[in-house]
Amino acid sequence: MADPDLTDLHIFLAVAETRSFRRAAVLRGVAASSLSDGIRRLEARLGVRLLNRTTRSVTPTEAGERLLERLVPAMGEIASALDAVNDYRDTPTGTVRLNVPSVVAHKVLPDMVARFLQLHPGITLDIVANDTFIDVLAAGFDAGIRYDESIERDMIAVPIGPRRQRFVAAAAPSYLATHPPVKHPRDLVNHTCICHRFASGKVSTWEFERQGETVRIAPEGPLIATSTELQLAAARAGLGIKYTFEEYLADDLRSGALVPVLSDWWQSFSGPYLYYPSRAYMPAPLRAFIDFIKSERTS
Repeated sequence: MADPDLTDLHIFLAVAETRSFRRAAVLRGVAASSLSDGIRRLEARLGVRLLNRTTRSVTPTEAGERLLERLVPAMGEIASALDAVNDYRDTPTGTVRLNVPSVVAHKVLPDMVARFLQLHPGITLDIVANDTFIDVLAAGFDAGIRYDESIERDMIAVPIGPRRQRFVAAAAPSYLATHPPVKHPRDLVNHTCICHRFASGKVSTWEFERQGETVRIAPEGPLIATSTELQLAAARAGLGIKYTFEEYLADDLRSGALVPVLSDWWQSFSGPYLYYPSRAYMPAPLRAFIDFIKSERTS
């Protein structure tokens, strides 16, 4: 029996932990068909079926579960052994895999990433934007960026980006000129809204706060989209009211393309955190990125 290829073992690990070829493909940034090919090669070399596949689910067989139990710590040891070489270099090399929300990828990281990579030309940042709550470590990422309510308590969290953010509501002047005034969040039931759908399929609920009172609204309107660009274009065209991260609307508010709505009800919350597991040994590229984030906050 030929020895299994290390890449195929990584593929098996990704698919077995996510229980999905599609999700594993998205997380690895490859086509699902290439993962299927890798699993077939691995099963052929080992002579056993490792995954049960149906049109609805992917689950490890008994043999697959046994391999998974041994493979997770073994892959960790391999990564640690390879990373130890970094201690003998003047600058760390390797890859840092990050799972981050879309707003962080678009509005927080761009300048920061450019500065970091200029300082560390030997490091590759592999960043996946994902608004679904997942176990980023089980999915093969070194660290994640999330907001504090969705960070596991056993993680170490480092502030990254703005420390306060807020959701803001706005609409085009043409829309507001032809619709009744919006004085309270409950007035939105008489208005059309531009809605956001998460990758999970859930449509976001709008939450407003003022002087200790919280009001939640299930928005309805002519557009439901996962694409923020589509939502903003619809708002500019006067199709309805949009409620989202202030960073997405800032340029349009400055230019007057959109006008604030319910500004005394906008919800404020703490900014994002980079989080990673508490462990004594950390890959040198990740350590360099964390040190950079901390230095950015003190500079």
